[in-house]
Amino acid sequence: MRLTDCHNFHDFRRLAQRRLPGPIFNYIDGAADDEVTYRQNAQSFESCDLVPNVLRGVSDIDMSTTVMGQKLDMPVYCSPTALQRLFHHRGEHAVAAAAAKYGTLFGVSSLGTVSLEEVRKTYDNPQVYQFYFHKDRGLNRAMMERAKEAGVNIMMLTVDSITGGNRERDKRTGFSIPFRLTLGGMIQFAIKPAWGLNYLFHEPFSLPQLDAHIDMGGDALSISRYFTDMLDPAMTWDDVAEMVQLWDGEFCLKGVMSVEDARKAVEIGCTGIVLSNHGGRQLDGSRAAFDQLKEIMDAVGGQIDVLMDGGVQRGTHVLKALSLGAKAVGVGRYYLYPLAAAGQNGVERALELMKVEIERDMRLMGCKSVEELSPDNLRFR
Repeated sequence: MRLTDCHNFHDFRRLAQRRLPGPIFNYIDGAADDEVTYRQNAQSFESCDLVPNVLRGVSDIDMSTTVMGQKLDMPVYCSPTALQRLFHHRGEHAVAAAAAKYGTLFGVSSLGTVSLEEVRKTYDNPQVYQFYFHKDRGLNRAMMERAKEAGVNIMMLTVDSITGGNRERDKRTGFSIPFRLTLGGMIQFAIKPAWGLNYLFHEPFSLPQLDAHIDMGGDALSISRYFTDMLDPAMTWDDVAEMVQLWDGEFCLKGVMSVEDARKAVEIGCTGIVLSNHGGRQLDGSRAAFDQLKEIMDAVGGQIDVLMDGGVQRGTHVLKALSLGAKAVGVGRYYLYPLAAAGQNGVERALELMKVEIERDMRLMGCKSVEELSPDNLRFR
């Protein structure tokens, strides 16, 4: 199977599975507990039908959108995700370059493997810095100041990860940073030697956003232990309000799901929220973001930019979310599988397929621009 044989999300996933050692593939592919929410994220779009209009003169399509002051050429952005250089040695560079080519938003994670300064200096597309709230308040302030100095456009605080989700696939393989694998996990690495050679003969793996503050190498500080030991479950709205004031710019909360929390985000001065259940990787059994979107838009639509992520695999999924009022839609696994499969070329192919699907689907919907999409275009079963 080659990259040119990949025509959708599932094709990229299969190619990534062939190329990655089992523990790393399962880190991307897995979710919390029984993975019910993970499956529901994609299935949520299936209970919603599109109602197209015809004869609308749709020779020219404008799919651009503006998100928290940033103009995007397409209404899909690459959500910040951790550990990207484990999946391909170019990591964030590959994703940022692809996102820049398609004129869309890209995010660097606190657990990113390339420094936010390097990415900001190299690529000129809109960029977001996603970070977690640590017990060390000084560390939080230092990370925000660093992002400000780097010229990051949007600060994105993840609020649904004050402790780690129960990711049982990682427990079975022993996946951690640095690697402390089970015997079965080590065998999986042994049968994928190409990945190992790339890992060994390129720039050493690091977490530059955290390396100056946290020792990730002394023992097996697993990702779940980072969440459990370093992040602060005592975080409150007062803490976030203080950060919003300190940042004094575009500030977004990722992981908001309830109407009450959406209203609170507006109240403390946030300029955006991302409806998200962390790809089903945190609280299993939680609601899909798409299922919650109408309720949130009814409450705060027009007061704050609302984005969503989770389960987005098709252009039609994007149009359904936009029809309900989302400004843009984030993707994670949708670009991580192609990153693992083929680096920058893979991410570019995935974004190109998405762009083509959205353009074609907008024509078939009878919409020349995303502003023309509305709830009138939808029916729920």
